[in-house]
Amino acid sequence: MGLMSGTSLDGVDAVLVDFQGSPQSLGHAFTPFEPAFKEELLRLNSASPNELHRAALASNTLARLYAQTCNGLLKRLGLPADRIQALGAHGQTVRHQPQLHDAWGYSTQLLNGSLLAELTHIDVIHDFRSRDLAAGGQGAPLVPAFHQHFFSAKQACRIILNIGGMANVSILAPSWPSSPSQTMHKEQPPFSCSGFDCGPGNVLMDAWCLRHTGQAYDAHGQWAQTGRTHEALLLSFLSEPFFKLPPPKSTGRDLFNETWLDAHLTGPFAQLPKEDVQATLCALSAQSIVSSVDAFFQDAPHLHLQGTSIDMVVCGGGAYNLALVQEIRARAHHFASLRDMKLLNSDALGVAPEQVESYAFAWLARQRVLGLSANLPQATGAKGPRILGSWIKA
Repeated sequence: MGLMSGTSLDGVDAVLVDFQGSPQSLGHAFTPFEPAFKEELLRLNSASPNELHRAALASNTLARLYAQTCNGLLKRLGLPADRIQALGAHGQTVRHQPQLHDAWGYSTQLLNGSLLAELTHIDVIHDFRSRDLAAGGQGAPLVPAFHQHFFSAKQACRIILNIGGMANVSILAPSWPSSPSQTMHKEQPPFSCSGFDCGPGNVLMDAWCLRHTGQAYDAHGQWAQTGRTHEALLLSFLSEPFFKLPPPKSTGRDLFNETWLDAHLTGPFAQLPKEDVQATLCALSAQSIVSSVDAFFQDAPHLHLQGTSIDMVVCGGGAYNLALVQEIRARAHHFASLRDMKLLNSDALGVAPEQVESYAFAWLARQRVLGLSANLPQATGAKGPRILGSWIKA
């Protein structure tokens, strides 16, 4: 089972996967976070009084919610705990500062894994990022190896776009030779897969929506659609140096947060209509996605795309933001490499958008059980493949 709570801070997703034969999702469950707990997690994203004590208690609360979600799903499916080989539990990221402060930096995910094992009577595998960090990587993104394993296509380059609080992509080269010469000589292209964080996904839109409407998110992007993109403000947002960094790169709320947003909403932008700011934040997420993918293509001469179709597969909560998806489609047309790109929902590949990341953590747990590597060095920057995750026996 994969258990996931992401930077959107909406709650816990669980997916139970049967990996015998063709992998099959057996069920999905979701437990929302209470507003007070969400607010506490937000506060723990920055320095605050007594944070070690509060982080320990939050780790306990998260373990309880993970266990509640897991046990509820198993009860609904009529399955005993001893049928489950392991839980792959991501935990809640509250700091992500790889390669900062010293040679390695750190990434902190709250979760009391021992308590989760005690409450579920199932082996728990967690702390997936630290091994990659120790090997000189960013510890993120973690999902490209899973995407490569499950979503590669024989004759198409696929871009798996996950839009949670942050947006990240996995770029998958065709898994089968497409040219006659490659077919004749049984050659595979030198590039197979890479991935990186693009920037904010839903995080800034959600924060702005909550501040001015009281709603936790902009359902289907309806509020953004009432506003107009302010191009000068968009350029101000895009001046952030992160957007110019080459992969491997990752980010989080350490950078893209309300303080970052408010720093841009000064001077001539201070009195903009609230809906125009929301529309511009939507444009920021879309533009940072498509421009970073195009930049990757331009800087990767070894990735031969001529005559290859390109599919962008959208997953995560942002897949349901129609305004954002429309912005991505419209802005992709401004880049020659993406002009003919096909945009589709991960449902088309057999996994619901909200289940993809939890599914990935079930796979990451399986890799650990089998003693197989699960990081993708070209995505994280690690020195090489590593077996990820700490294993707690129930």
